Amino acid sequence: MTHTIEIFTDGACKGNPGPGGWGVLMRLGEHEKSLYGGELQTTNNRMELTAAIRGLEALKKTANVTLTTDSEYVMKGIREWMPNWKKRGWKTASRQPVKNADLWMQLDELVNQHQVEWRWVKGHSGHRENEIADDLANLGVQDVLAKRSQTHA
Repeated sequence: MTHTIEIFTDGACKGNPGPGGWGVLMRLGEHEKSLYGGELQTTNNRMELTAAIRGLEALKKTANVTLTTDSEYVMKGIREWMPNWKKRGWKTASRQPVKNADLWMQLDELVNQHQVEWRWVKGHSGHRENEIADDLANLGVQDVLAKRSQTHA
């Protein structure tokens, strides 16, 4: 019997660009695992993508995955834009380089290793797992800010 691993992701940024964080809540049955991290100088979109990447990277073997995000950017990229970006060599319709192409390529590679069903949820709407992912992303921001203040002390 194959079980579906649920992954809930979120990104956060204080200033855009600015210090950012990503959060992931993973669940298999009753078991939940939290992951988070951050970067000192980034954007909200990069953190949203990084959260999805880190969640999929954490899988030890090929899996059926339901990945839930509140990012319309990630959803549109995966569902609408990516096939054409790939056909055009990671260029937009106006022949410009795709923003965050490095992360989109990583995500594409990981998605191709698993059976992923994508779901979108409205952010900050009381969805338990999305709220946890949001809290984790904000922990990621706090972590990078704390590390920065330690190096400047």
